[in-house]
Amino acid sequence: MKKDADDPGRLPVKIAILYSDAKREYFPTDEQYLTEAEVYPRAQLVSQILRDLHYEVGLFPGDSNLSQNIKKFSPHFVINLVDSIYGKEYLSASIPASLELLNLPYTGTGIMGKTIDSNKFFTKNLLYQYGITTPKYQLVTDVNDVINSNLDYPLIAKLNEIHGGVEINDSAICYTEKKLRKRLDFLISTYHQPVLVEEYIAGKEITVILLEGSNTKIYTGQKIFRKDVGKHKIVSFEANWLDEGHLITYKKYRLPDPIKKTIKLAFDILKMEDYAKFDIRVDDSGRHYFIDCNANPALGPKESGCAISSVLALYGIDFTEILRRLIINTLDGNRPL
Repeated sequence: MKKDADDPGRLPVKIAILYSDAKREYFPTDEQYLTEAEVYPRAQLVSQILRDLHYEVGLFPGDSNLSQNIKKFSPHFVINLVDSIYGKEYLSASIPASLELLNLPYTGTGIMGKTIDSNKFFTKNLLYQYGITTPKYQLVTDVNDVINSNLDYPLIAKLNEIHGGVEINDSAICYTEKKLRKRLDFLISTYHQPVLVEEYIAGKEITVILLEGSNTKIYTGQKIFRKDVGKHKIVSFEANWLDEGHLITYKKYRLPDPIKKTIKLAFDILKMEDYAKFDIRVDDSGRHYFIDCNANPALGPKESGCAISSVLALYGIDFTEILRRLIINTLDGNRPL
């Protein structure tokens, strides 16, 4: 076994990296499968970086054998990259639950935060209760549900329990009730889950990354669309997964101090831990609307297309430094060592 480079007499820290056990049969569409299948190659990239830093690393799928495999490997702590279990994002909360039972420290959000994160409607309800600005919204459970007359078109339809930009494209934005009904029928019949309908906010789109620690930091980047991505300038599924980062780049964005405070408030009330990503739309009047909140957003180096690395690179912070901060925060936190 390789010794730690900084202390030749000490064995290296053992890190387990957990990734989504993505099988095609778990998912109703190729589109959703693609968003989960990418986690394993990303976990391999993270693993190699950690090995280069002289950590001992093991990779494990988040499946029914996880507890047994983790016990056998006996890591000092765990990097949790699992987004879904059996294709269901709401089951991903069982990963931190298992790690709590094993008394192992881990990166990312815990049981409560992961449960909240898997339900966009519940997330928006919490934001609304604390006075955080978010577009007006409604949860639709049946294609024949009455649409709230207080909602102003255009409306955007989002799957309530799935992240990753799945089914987000220009067709998701509806200018008439007829088009909205057609979109709802497709989403509900295909994915068998409720749909969140909210007002579409035209304007700039901002990505905010929060890194927790002894001195919690917020990093902000404005999305720049490099070529035609449709008239709505949204981060579509294609822009996220099929274009290898050519459609979207980032530039620094100065976030007003009151919005920074709101970001920290949202992080706390949504029970997030370690790191998070918030997507915000800024309309022509300068009002900031929270349109998406992600606990445990995709974690990987810049070449993997992860927003966290792309935004922090604007501030001279590379992925190795991000990992270092997460490791320190995990080992110095309140979770068991």
